[in-house]
Amino acid sequence: MSGIEAERQNHFEREPPRSGEVSSISALTAPDLEDPSLYLNRELSWLDFNDRVLQLAEDARLPLLERAKFCAIYTTNLDEFYMVRVAGLRDQIDAGVESPGQDGRTPSQTIALIRERVRAQGARLSDCFEGQLGGALAQNGIPVVGVEELDEEHRTELAAHFQKKIFPALTPLAVAPGRPFPYISNLSLSLAVLVRDPLTDQAVFARVKVPTEILPRFVALSAHADGVQPLVPLEDVIAHHLDALFPGMEIVDRDVFRVTRDADLEVSDDAADLLQAVEDELRRRRFGEIVRVEVGAGCSAPLLEELTGLLGVREDEVYPVAGLLDMGALWQLVRLPGHSELREAPLAGITHPRLARHEDERPDVLAAMREGDLLVHHPYISFATSVERFVEQAVADPNVLAIKQTVYRTSDDSPLVPALIAATERGKQAVALVELKARFDEGMNIHWAKALEEAGVHVVYGQPALKTHAKCVLVVRREGDGVRHYVHIGTGNYHSATARLYTDFGLFTTDEQIGADVADMFNYLTGYGRPLHYRKVLMAPNQLREGVLDQIERTVAAHEDGSPARITMKMNALVDGRCIRALYAASQAGVPVDLNVRGICCLRPGVEGISENIRVVSIVGRLLEHSRVFAFQRGDEYAIFIGSADLMPRNLDHRVELAVPIESEELQAELLDVLERAFADNQNSWELNGDGSWTRRAQAPGEAPRSLQRELAELYASRAGEPQAENAPDTVGEATRALPGRL
Repeated sequence: MSGIEAERQNHFEREPPRSGEVSSISALTAPDLEDPSLYLNRELSWLDFNDRVLQLAEDARLPLLERAKFCAIYTTNLDEFYMVRVAGLRDQIDAGVESPGQDGRTPSQTIALIRERVRAQGARLSDCFEGQLGGALAQNGIPVVGVEELDEEHRTELAAHFQKKIFPALTPLAVAPGRPFPYISNLSLSLAVLVRDPLTDQAVFARVKVPTEILPRFVALSAHADGVQPLVPLEDVIAHHLDALFPGMEIVDRDVFRVTRDADLEVSDDAADLLQAVEDELRRRRFGEIVRVEVGAGCSAPLLEELTGLLGVREDEVYPVAGLLDMGALWQLVRLPGHSELREAPLAGITHPRLARHEDERPDVLAAMREGDLLVHHPYISFATSVERFVEQAVADPNVLAIKQTVYRTSDDSPLVPALIAATERGKQAVALVELKARFDEGMNIHWAKALEEAGVHVVYGQPALKTHAKCVLVVRREGDGVRHYVHIGTGNYHSATARLYTDFGLFTTDEQIGADVADMFNYLTGYGRPLHYRKVLMAPNQLREGVLDQIERTVAAHEDGSPARITMKMNALVDGRCIRALYAASQAGVPVDLNVRGICCLRPGVEGISENIRVVSIVGRLLEHSRVFAFQRGDEYAIFIGSADLMPRNLDHRVELAVPIESEELQAELLDVLERAFADNQNSWELNGDGSWTRRAQAPGEAPRSLQRELAELYASRAGEPQAENAPDTVGEATRALPGRL
């Protein structure tokens, strides 16, 4: 067997080579761009992203509560990964589908590697909190302690608190003849208990749910004279008082456990009533198959055997956890009032200079749009004084005839959806294109859809076989003897809280062709017909991939004609095989390709003869990089698009996505400046190596520290002509406290 053949064989039996090893693909004389060894595994690449989050939790340079926040984000990210991605792999295995993915691995091989990687990361997470953060937080007045560590005064207080506040909320459930094993809900924390009757010597298994849905995860006791207030995990409090739940019984053994279930919805494309179908699936979600069981690392073999037998899970689905289970609960600590010295300074969004309010005026977004295209960059630019003000102004304007908006994810306190109700009440046509299948926000979207329909808003659920992921608002205004279209197209959701934590771009434009394109898109999605050929925008599932591939090909052609050429992209994920192969071909032609990919990247850079002209970086920091930008340089000209889609098959083939060209040279320069700063970042940036590993970048000797997010915050603040507007609480700190745990 040749060295190349051996390398390829080994590729399917182990993980990609790590640093120090060299891929042998470069030895190929006629490379096959579909060779599986050219592609990184999608799921393992996602775990690499979450590893970067974990590295921030481990970073001693960050304030303590910021590090605790990253522990929580790592955990909630991983929960969703198991509920969706691992559950999907399990479904394939159970169905006997073991077809390899584009990287050559089968579902079984991938799951085995996931388990190995997650267990190693889990050990680091536990060591980070138990060995580093816990003690440091205690030294700074936030001690998380067990019952055994309390003094007598606090134990007495805790016993009284248990009897009054916790005990009434508990329901011990024993497993015995006539008493089947209780249903364990998804992500719920529980105590597994073995109890013995001393009179009969009979032992039974019991489960006690830790009711974190209705009680805080950490019980706060009275502060000491020095102001320090102990926090005791709720499960530890319950475990200490189990004798109250099982009077007269001997507690033989107990430990904590947590179940993760398949939570991905499966809604038929042929569903006659999409709303009802999604509601039915939401009810079924609670009963999904178990894909992971986390247990205390000290759980005894007999108790673990009893538990896994009753749950019906395999050994490889069990994950021992040392220390605190479910660190998503650390959001409670992150949101504690005070302790400003343990956090990053608040970052406030400014009002865009062209929208900056005067003494007696609020931003006039419509007038600014008539002056020319306007680009906003959240959270540096206030979402409240731009996007929310745009819709608010349209509702109040008597010349506005219609307001149409897509709703993928929105917050409970967002004024945008209620604005559509207000528009209807004022006699305007209001249309909401609501995506009911926005994962884990289905319930919220159903709530809003019903409220909108009851108010008379035209609510449409889009195409059953497609998710509507496009982010746009269309305002139709009567002007002169005709109408003008005012359009906002963004890269992020219309969600007030995430707009203060996620970096996203938005374009405000009155361009006639873009306005006509967006109007056609709404008509296609709300009406009945075939998709049209759009004038300027790129839409998925029919045009977006082909549009990106065409831009790549045109850039390669310009390079071959001797013109300066470059491809620069920023996105959340790069998975699509056709797009990756096109980028490989561009690299082979000599075109420099710079990719800023926050999360999953299946492209392998740095392979001689294939991708040595491709650089991939990932920025993971205080803000979640969420914007999508696709820039193509051909000579002195640029084609630049922003949009809602990542380069993934699900976005390009199974979603309604929208990308819009940025044609103003001034706005193009602003986007290119952001991209260049991203590639110069040496504080929160990682670079992808050809062997599949990621290396955190550090400033070279004599090099100044460069941070994309810090530089942009300072840049936009310097442009602020006026202080932040009223009713615009665009601060990262406030958004963090308002958000649910999942990011």
